[in-house]
Amino acid sequence: MPAEVWGERWSGNDSSIARRWMDACVAKRSLVILAADRPKMAGLYDILEGVHRHVVALKTHVDLVQDWTRDGWAEFCDRVIDKGMMIFEDRKFADIGKISQTQMGGVYDMQNWADLVTAHLISGPDIVDGLQAAWTDVNREGGVLLLAQMSSRGNLLHSAYTDAVVSTGLSHPGVFGFIGNGSNSEELRELRKKVGSDKMIWTPGVNFSNEDGEMGQRYGDPYEAVMAGSDGIIIGSGIHQADSPPVAARAYAEASWQALLDRR
Repeated sequence: MPAEVWGERWSGNDSSIARRWMDACVAKRSLVILAADRPKMAGLYDILEGVHRHVVALKTHVDLVQDWTRDGWAEFCDRVIDKGMMIFEDRKFADIGKISQTQMGGVYDMQNWADLVTAHLISGPDIVDGLQAAWTDVNREGGVLLLAQMSSRGNLLHSAYTDAVVSTGLSHPGVFGFIGNGSNSEELRELRKKVGSDKMIWTPGVNFSNEDGEMGQRYGDPYEAVMAGSDGIIIGSGIHQADSPPVAARAYAEASWQALLDRR
C-alpha cells in the first residue's frame, strides 16, 4: 500500500525514518501532525485521546509543559507510541554540533524519546552531525527537519538562505526533510522544486481559516499545501480551538489524504 500511494518516493528512499513516516501516513490515511502546545500534562492527554485516530505525529514543545517530570513524560511518550504516532520535538536547535548533542541529552533527554527534531542551519552543517550523534549514543534512529522557510510574518529566512539550507540538507543523510511555508502555496511549490523528491517537507501555517493568527502567524489551506508539495501538515489552533477537536482532526486528515492521492 505505501508503494501505491507514495510511488518512487517509497521505493527509492533508503531512509528508515522517512519510510516510517510514509507507512504511518498510509495506516491512518492522514498527513496530520498535531501541534500539541498544551501547558499541562492533563491537557496533552486530553487532546491525544480525542484525536489520535487521525494524527500521524505529535509535535511537542517539551519546555512549555509546566508540570513536566521525567517519569510522567516517559509515560506520556509510551501512550503516544501506543497510538501509532511519531514524536516530533520542535526544539529548533541552533548551536554548534557538540552543544546540540549535549542539549539532546540534557534534562529533557530528547534523544531517548524524540523521533524527529527541528534545527536552524545558521551555525553550519555540524549541527546535524551533533543531533545524529545524540541518537547514536542511545542506539536510536532519528531525523532532523531543517527550517528552510517559516510562516510567521516578517521572518528573515529569505530565498538565498533557503537555497543554502536546501543545498546542504539534501546531501546529508541525517536530514529527514525541511520545514516549509504552508501559508504560501507559491513559496512552497518553489521549495519543492529545489528539494526534489528525496526529502520530506512539513509545513506549519495550515488552517481551514485563512485569517491571520496571533503574533503574526499566517495560514494556508491544507489541501493546497499538500498539492504544492507538503508531505505533512502541522495543525495547531485548527484542531485545538475547534468546537470538536476530533471532528476537526478528521477533516484535516481527509483533506490532506485526498490531496496526496490527487497529486500522485
